[in-house]
Amino acid sequence: MESSISKVTTLSGIHFLNEDVPAHSTYTPSEITEEHQMISDMVAEFIKEKIFPNVAKIEKQVDNIAAEYMEEVGALGILSAHIPESYGGMGMDFISNTMIAQQMGTCGSFSVAYNAHTGIGMLPILYFGTEDQKQQYLPKLSSGEWKASYCLTEPSSGSDALNAKSKADLSADGNSYIINGQKMWISNAGFADLFIVFAQVDGDKFSCFIVEAGAEGLTLGAEEDKLGIKGSSTRQVFFENVKVPKQNLLGEIGKGHLIAFNVLNIGRYKLGVSCLGGAKQLITESVSYANERKQFGTAIGNFGAIKYKIAEQNIRVYALESAVFRMAGFMDKKIKSLVSNGVTYGDAKLQAAEEFAIECSIIKVLGSEVLDYVVDEAVQVYGGMGYSEEGNIARAYRDSRINRIFEGTNEINRLLIVSMLYKKAMKGQYNIAEKAMNVQKELTSGEITTQDTDSPFPAERACMQGVKKLVHMLIGYAGQQSMNKAIDLKEAQEPVMNLSDILIDLYTAESLLLRAEKDGITDTNAAIVTSYYHDMSHRVYKNALDFIAATVDENAYPMFIKAAKSLCFYPIQNTMKSRRVVAEAASVSGGYVS
Repeated sequence: MESSISKVTTLSGIHFLNEDVPAHSTYTPSEITEEHQMISDMVAEFIKEKIFPNVAKIEKQVDNIAAEYMEEVGALGILSAHIPESYGGMGMDFISNTMIAQQMGTCGSFSVAYNAHTGIGMLPILYFGTEDQKQQYLPKLSSGEWKASYCLTEPSSGSDALNAKSKADLSADGNSYIINGQKMWISNAGFADLFIVFAQVDGDKFSCFIVEAGAEGLTLGAEEDKLGIKGSSTRQVFFENVKVPKQNLLGEIGKGHLIAFNVLNIGRYKLGVSCLGGAKQLITESVSYANERKQFGTAIGNFGAIKYKIAEQNIRVYALESAVFRMAGFMDKKIKSLVSNGVTYGDAKLQAAEEFAIECSIIKVLGSEVLDYVVDEAVQVYGGMGYSEEGNIARAYRDSRINRIFEGTNEINRLLIVSMLYKKAMKGQYNIAEKAMNVQKELTSGEITTQDTDSPFPAERACMQGVKKLVHMLIGYAGQQSMNKAIDLKEAQEPVMNLSDILIDLYTAESLLLRAEKDGITDTNAAIVTSYYHDMSHRVYKNALDFIAATVDENAYPMFIKAAKSLCFYPIQNTMKSRRVVAEAASVSGGYVS
């Protein structure tokens, strides 16, 4: 492999667009160490002993039970895995934190409390807090003695967070800020000891504050009656002349957007990882039921229609897992590289998350939509029992839906993926014009070149190289049209989302291919790869056509359509045969085909 494909030379975001990525550069689940597995097993054991037997109590928020379990996982070091030892944390590596997040994804509402606390609750202080703030708050949050909440959303500002109406005015003596306003959809609000609060200073300087529970004038609304995640405390938070010490300003005045947006990067990644864990659990339940439930004298898992569902659940989750651990490996290397060069642990995590912000959004969108597919098909496999509240499937179905809204809606994240890509281009990290021009030359000459490779998946390698060229062509064209004022990419959101979906497919399909190449070909992963690429190539072509129809002059349709068709070509596959290989492997293993 290394002799025929150029090495990845940098730990940079969007390397999947800038370089032809070799298999040796990726990280796969097969490389998980014994220590990483022990951490994962510890979390799984806690969930098995504490969470699963008490799901009904958690769902009804009996005796504030979620807060109690937060303290227990704190005692195990799970809340502090991502916090330096100097602030009471465990300082674990990024792979360990990924393993923890994956396991936490199996425990429904409780995972929301965990993710809100460890992510958007703790990271603002780790990333942007003063040394005094870190020493004062992080040890308590790491142990679970204190629980954190994050107050950003308001009745008039959701995705448009910077339009917040809450205000913070400096007191007459200059020693405090007086906060007035209202926040809604605030996770952990019912038991939080600390709130990360965003408000406007001087009317238009979006800023952030640390507010302790019990402050005079801070009150809570009733628990929201939600569609799902019913065990997660979700309340409105009201601020009426709440006095906050001046030293509790987090970061700088007017720089609250840096805090809000940067902590969401890792939040998006961890959400996608939690979705991965939940999806794996649901596959196990789907396979178990399909093997046990008999109709017409045989297990329903023997029917082709059910085989398709079990196989497709596995294929999509295998691809998601490949994308997740590929990014985990790069993030881990990036953080360690920065720390070795003198960057503090917290700053290294922040910089790495900024570098891979596009990939974070990809993982969030992909994970939430894969989980939605898996749980929907789980309901179908279970039939009437899947619709009953007696089991876990109906609850999982309701709980899953929020993930496409959390951490920025999937629509916002799709728009961000393309927007961030253009920003990287403006910084010189992605040469759109040169890459688009090179593709145009190849198309004009009639010869689409592919790099020779000794990959065991040559058709997939060729398809991947073609899809990258298609992306260069479409991104380059959209950028040119935008500069010429022919289209407004802020207004024309539909073709932008077409581009984003192609980018998501590109990153995921390449991650899947790299994993299969690195781990070695088997009957199962070959069946997964061919099935995924068959469907992916058609999705990419469809999105390319939609983009072309929305942005290209009709007279140029034939040229663009011909180019799109040739660039995402992949040979037809017998996906029924491939999926049955995957379904059989899942049936034999009793669950997910790792």
